[in-house]
Amino acid sequence: MYTLDLARSPGLPQRGRQKHNDRLSNDRENSGAFVQMQSRITGTTMPVLEFLLEPNESIISEAGELSWMGSAVQMTTHTQFAGGGGLFGVLKRVAGGGSIFMTEYRSLGAGAELAFATKLPGHIVPVDVSPAHEYMIHRHGFLCATSQIQISVGFQQSLGAGIFGGDGFLLQRLTGQGTAWLELSGELVIRDLQPGETLRVHPGHVGAFQSSVSFQITTVPGIKNMIFGGDGIFLASLTGPGRIWLQTLPIAKLAHALAQYMPHDNGRHTVEGGVVGGIVGSILDGMK
Repeated sequence: MYTLDLARSPGLPQRGRQKHNDRLSNDRENSGAFVQMQSRITGTTMPVLEFLLEPNESIISEAGELSWMGSAVQMTTHTQFAGGGGLFGVLKRVAGGGSIFMTEYRSLGAGAELAFATKLPGHIVPVDVSPAHEYMIHRHGFLCATSQIQISVGFQQSLGAGIFGGDGFLLQRLTGQGTAWLELSGELVIRDLQPGETLRVHPGHVGAFQSSVSFQITTVPGIKNMIFGGDGIFLASLTGPGRIWLQTLPIAKLAHALAQYMPHDNGRHTVEGGVVGGIVGSILDGMK
């Protein structure tokens, strides 16, 4: 059994990759007076977030995020976690790109081990959330959090900012009181925008930003740029003051790059769906 130190020290989030294993997650954004549970981020390219929970401590995540856990951890899956109180709360979370069900992992004894790994090469970023420090994150950016964190849809300035920012671009809003861990893909670039300073970003590269940052969707300037530029039609305009986290490996761009290497069989795409379709497909293969 390993021993972790309490991550209580305030500081800025880490820049660049984790340099070695067993680095404690004591880098926090605006940590205030929070008491942090024992945790650490291990690894470099595909990091994993590990917890050592004390009795009755709990972590919440979307369903399906678990990597491993000890025998003293109790799982409870429900719609009411992460601000999902009532149907309206659930709908707000789902509208932001979250899942209907959330899972709580609660320790029933001392030294209960719990871990969450990233799904893509990238970084795990811890942020401390409070009424004075709320965050907007991309729809796949939430990894896990302490039990008092709430997730809802994040609209900023207009409805179009949340929905029409490219390929179904959505933002989640993190509120409440506690710590959340974000999953950002690729390398991580942190920018502190001054009041009135604006940065225009491809929507897929927006990882997270403080709620003090103004966000809106703008179009790429110039008709020829829109049609022939290959960078899409929309850009996200971020205006300070506040901190933003940019990711270099948007999931949509990764999927597009891999698509040409994936097998395609458009002729029987609508037939070979499910078990029955698989049987029909086998028969068709035998008739060739």
